This record gives sequence, C-alpha cells and structure tokens, in this order.
Amino acid sequence: MSGKKGPMLAPEGWPFILGGAAFAVVVYLLWPRGAPLAALGLLLALFSLWFFRNPDRTPPSGTGLVVSPADGRIVYAGVSPPGRYALAAGKRVSIFMSGIDVHVNRAPVSGRVTAIRYHKGEFHVASVDKASLMNEQNGVTIATPEGRTVTYVQIAGIVARRIVCDLKEGDAVRQGQRVGMIRFGSRVDLYLPADVRLSVAPGDHVRAGESVIGILP
Repeated sequence: MSGKKGPMLAPEGWPFILGGAAFAVVVYLLWPRGAPLAALGLLLALFSLWFFRNPDRTPPSGTGLVVSPADGRIVYAGVSPPGRYALAAGKRVSIFMSGIDVHVNRAPVSGRVTAIRYHKGEFHVASVDKASLMNEQNGVTIATPEGRTVTYVQIAGIVARRIVCDLKEGDAVRQGQRVGMIRFGSRVDLYLPADVRLSVAPGDHVRAGESVIGILP
C-alpha cells in the first residue's frame, strides 16, 4: 500500500522555487533593462519545479519484496563483504541518480528504524564505486516484521552536498513512503542479507518505491 498521496513537490524545493520567482519579479520591476537577469531567476524557479517533483508511487504486492529506494541506474549488484553497515557478508545494490532523475528517496521495506548513522566524508563522483565508503553519507537500517535487516545509504556526490533524512530511530516506516532526498544528483546503496535473490543487474534503470530490487526468502 502506498498510503495517502503526498504533495506533488518535495518541501525542500520551495525556497528555490519562491526565491527564483521573487528574484525575477524584483529585478524586472526595479531594473527595466534587467530582463535577461530576471529570466535567469525564472529559469531557476522552473528548474526547481521540475527537479523537486514528488510523484506518487505504488509498491508492488508480494511477500519478501525489496523495492528500490531511489530512481536511477544500477551501477553495482552483487556480493558485499562485512563492513560499516553489516557484520556479516551480504549483498549490495548501488543506484546512481543523475540530475534528471527524481531525487525523492523511498523506504525499500516496511518495518522499524533501528539505526541511523551519519558519516562525514569526501565528495567524489557518485557513480564510481569508491563513493560507497569515502563520500559523505547517511545510513538508515530498517528491521522488518519478519526479523530481516535492510539498510539504505544516502551518499553525497561531487555536486550533491545536502542529504535530507526524514526519519529518526524508532520510527515505523511503510514500504514506498518518502524518507528523504539528496540534492542534486547522487547515489543510494542498499545493503541486503546474503540470501536475498536479486532482481536487477548493472545498467538497469529503477524507480523508487516501485521497482523490485530483490526478494527475501
């Protein structure tokens, strides 16, 4: 179930939309010859309307399904050694979000948030594999009602410098619900148990809250 419909725009976009529009109006009214500059403000407002879109998504029905936490292209899908987000080996799926993708992130599973871990870091290009550990990031671990653990990690990129997480530890989450976003173009990694059956491969394009990443037994 996707629950009640959310706003058509992510709330983080309003300062950019209103700021760009206000700049355009003020410049146009106070400086008659400043039309080209006012047009830039209008373009910022229009770009922000498009970039911060928040389309409704409906997760597929089924048992054990893990859906994508982000829109974008799969850049890695395979084994993951023990590390920062898992004590045991498992699977990792990495999703690169380009500047034209929807940047709202959504919960991959239903359950309860058991940990949120923020790590300062660098700002490498998000499509390269070293970004998974070296870039600034925020990891959210969710325990499902069946006792399985899934972690999604919002990772900043060379341009994206703002990670937004809407959750706190102890929150109940519903699969497909909005959980945050990253500005402007970045990456989300998904850490899964070793016995998950992956449904994606590098090069695949996925949609947050709808595309099935894998199936938990």
